[in-house]
Amino acid sequence: MSGKLQIKLVKSLSGRKPEHKVIASVLGLKRMNQVVEHNDIPSIRGMVNKINYLLHVEELA
Repeated sequence: MSGKLQIKLVKSLSGRKPEHKVIASVLGLKRMNQVVEHNDIPSIRGMVNKINYLLHVEELA
């Protein structure tokens, strides 16, 4: 788990639970199709797992 994650927001945040909107903003995702990179650590994985239905996640080496 020492690599990086490339996270892309593929579904809109409108109409989602407020908690899920907050998680997306903490991850740095504001717009659809926006891509961010984060270190692959348990706290980031937990956030990604909560809103995985909104995201496309790719593991980078």
